[in-house]
Amino acid sequence: MTLRLLKGFMLVVGDDPVVLSHSAQRLLAFLALQDRPRTRTYVARTLWPEATTPRANANLRSSLWRASRTGHRVIDASAQEMALAGNITVDIHDAVARAHCLLDKTCLCDDILTRQTRDDLSADLLPEWSDNEWVLIEQEQYHQLRLYALEAMAKRLTTAGRHGEAVAAGLAAVRAEPLRESAHRVLIDAHLAAGNRAAAQHQYEQCRCTLLEELGLEPSDTLRSLLPHTSAH
Repeated sequence: MTLRLLKGFMLVVGDDPVVLSHSAQRLLAFLALQDRPRTRTYVARTLWPEATTPRANANLRSSLWRASRTGHRVIDASAQEMALAGNITVDIHDAVARAHCLLDKTCLCDDILTRQTRDDLSADLLPEWSDNEWVLIEQEQYHQLRLYALEAMAKRLTTAGRHGEAVAAGLAAVRAEPLRESAHRVLIDAHLAAGNRAAAQHQYEQCRCTLLEELGLEPSDTLRSLLPHTSAH
């Protein structure tokens, strides 16, 4: 059984999606993002922070019941605690592990410099969910991690001479955060390593226009130094 949280929620058994109510989806997603079992009180208060304690507990019981109607064991629950069932694989867990490997300079990572890694790091966590603070915190945490990981991936691919893949990883980082100068920098580095100075110059100009339009800022001297013949305008 696989729980997919990147790009959106989906629980699948084999290739077949499992239909779940929205409240059960929220409960499964929340438990999947916890690093240990949580008490029922903690879960209820976090998922329904504006409800009274009796109402939040009732909502939790209802969500548990709805989750149990799938016909599959999706939650391990005791009288005090609950956790996502151990037989469920969660896509973001593997993506996070690969992101940390990419950021670890002692890790070779050759086996994860793949399109699958780039695709997973290009996807946001539950992008259509924004109705609860716990979701926003988890989304931002993964967003920042994947930005750094995509940049690290682009650098590793550039060093390995895999310039096309390095450009793709750099573009993914820029798409994820167009105002992030470090993302533009790894992309410009990849173009320069491939000998494509025109593409590097074009990327620099794109970065400059974006920073000026959105923030009223010029690119930093560090970025400008990558292209020595570029004027400060």
